[in-house]
Parts: sequence; C-alpha cells; structure tokens
Amino acid sequence: MSTGGKVAVAGVVAAIVLFATVGFWAGLLVLIGVSTVAYFMLDSSQRRRLRGVSRKQIGR
Repeated sequence: MSTGGKVAVAGVVAAIVLFATVGFWAGLLVLIGVSTVAYFMLDSSQRRRLRGVSRKQIGR
C-alpha cells in the first residue's frame, strides 16, 4: 500500500473514533479545524505548490 493510502486509512479510522467519542458535529469541527490550521501553517511557496498539485489531479 502506498504512503498516501496509509494516510487515508489512518484518517478514516481517526474520524470514526473521534465521531464515536465526541459526537458527529464536534468531531467534524475538529477534523475541519485541524486541516485548516495545518494548511495555514505552510509557507506561501508550499501552499502554492499544494494548489498546483490539486489542480493537476482534477485535470485542469
């Protein structure tokens, strides 16, 4: 399994555990908040590269 696949599986498992322990809406808020904070912690060059990669993956 690739590294990306392992990260995806770990994310799904973490989400299920989080939803089961604190409830759906609180868990969803935590998951969105962690993703947002991680994005804003990147340098501007890293954000630019990340946006470029996501555009290439959707076929633009």
